Amino acid sequence: MDVQKVVVYQLLPRLFGNKNTDVVIDGSREENGCGKFNDITLEVLAELKKMGITHVWYTGVIEHALVQGYPDNGIPDGNPLVIKGKAGSPYAIKDYYDVNPDLAEDVDQRLEEFGNLVERTHKTGLKVIIDFVPNHLAREYSSDKKPEGIDDFGVGDDKSKAFDNQNNFYYIPDQKLELSEDIKARYPESHYNELVARATGNDQFTNQPGINDWFETVKLNYGVDYKSKKNHFDQLPDTWLKMRDVLKYWTVKGVDGFRCDMAEMVPVEFWKWVIPQLKQIEPWLTFTAEVYNPALYKLYIHEGQFDYLYDKVGLYDTLRGVVEGHRTAKDISACWQNLQGIDKHMLRFMENHDEQRIASRFFASDPKLAIPAMAVSAFMHQGPLMIYNGQEVREKAEGVSGFSGDDGRTTIFDYWHMPEHQKWMNNGMFDGARLSDEQKALRDEYVKIVHLCQQPAIVQGLFYDLMWQNNDMGLFDANKLYTFLRYTNSQQLLVVCNFSSERQHIHLKIPSAALQILDIPRPILIDFADLQGVFQSSIGSEELISKGLKMVVSPLSYFVLEINY
Repeated sequence: MDVQKVVVYQLLPRLFGNKNTDVVIDGSREENGCGKFNDITLEVLAELKKMGITHVWYTGVIEHALVQGYPDNGIPDGNPLVIKGKAGSPYAIKDYYDVNPDLAEDVDQRLEEFGNLVERTHKTGLKVIIDFVPNHLAREYSSDKKPEGIDDFGVGDDKSKAFDNQNNFYYIPDQKLELSEDIKARYPESHYNELVARATGNDQFTNQPGINDWFETVKLNYGVDYKSKKNHFDQLPDTWLKMRDVLKYWTVKGVDGFRCDMAEMVPVEFWKWVIPQLKQIEPWLTFTAEVYNPALYKLYIHEGQFDYLYDKVGLYDTLRGVVEGHRTAKDISACWQNLQGIDKHMLRFMENHDEQRIASRFFASDPKLAIPAMAVSAFMHQGPLMIYNGQEVREKAEGVSGFSGDDGRTTIFDYWHMPEHQKWMNNGMFDGARLSDEQKALRDEYVKIVHLCQQPAIVQGLFYDLMWQNNDMGLFDANKLYTFLRYTNSQQLLVVCNFSSERQHIHLKIPSAALQILDIPRPILIDFADLQGVFQSSIGSEELISKGLKMVVSPLSYFVLEINY
């Protein structure tokens, strides 16, 4: 099979299939509707495949805490004091061995319905990624689907000890949990009792977490004593064993990869121990880490054995700054320089559930402004690309939905809808018939970018930054343009991205050192042909070095030019 560049499509089934357009703020499941596994049909998956997607990240699959349970099906209501939003956070896991019952047509058949979704996804030629949340779980965690012989987390813990490497949780002995008044004010009629308080998921070792803490979650203990700052791994911590069982369970069910939430908050020694064991079961299994500290990147790749890491604080933050106009395109060069050769491990994106929507008023408002940024994300190196559900049709995340507020992010806590995505969904037809011409054009741009990702030089080629040679502002505006080469023995590409809202008339130079690396003899006539059929030109190698290739680059656009000689 040909090697492909990984292109991930992130979607929340709860929102993806919801056809309800008449929603109310903080509405219930019945009022606002909820998408199901069964909404993600073969036809939907075929459209994603046609788009060029290779992997689908189903977000919010594993059962998390819900305010409104399913008592008739043995799933009790949750305590709203320790749940964010009516629909709950996908990252406050209630049962690691079950799926979110909201996503099933028949709650009693929910695991079977998820299995059918996995089967449909594979049948379409796509791979399945789900979240693995290792750092914390819901305060009301209780598994009714755990396999025989496996205990719940916390069973057998010695609650008299703040730390013990065989405890699953961190305790505040002799202290009960005291939720802050602003948390309790949300539901004054409710009460929550935790007689021995446990630390929160965001490492707050206190019995009095605040509303800005991850108060709804409990930190899991991997053998790290945070008070003494010592690791206790000589005897394998019980949490390690339990989490290995969880990963094995989902791997056997056909999951192809895990996006590991806040992986850097879990000791790298655990990942080094567990990932190779899982890859003995399924060698092609992938692990993607949510790591935000660049100082830990190499550690979590080389020691932790992760396949991919989020490129958030590097490329995403830089590209966002360029799109918003407070950074320059030449700043992009520092992104790959700082990575020191681990570029192929970096997952690039311009949206995900944690970030503000491009089309929101908090970011670009006009999604066309981010097209060159997507091109850089897609073409810069060999690592994977990610698109967030609705990004390609101008989803704006406007207005208050409930707990999530109005912050430019599509809510992950509430029963809600995505109005622009619903136009593409077209009441279950998934044919885009209700999209505006502008939205269709935007989606077409995303499809073009994704398809170009599979050019051999993009998939497997090396990278050469041309910005150092193109620093004459009269010939090439390095504040608004970014250019580089991608090349293999069989294909050489020149990529030019224009972040400006104005047309750019440029003279682009390729230095003699680059021609030598590309193994282009001199002197020779070199042809440049746009893979999209827009631009074609020929120039002598010596003129290319000294004067540069003359080009006109349209506003907010990019060129991918194939080099022939």
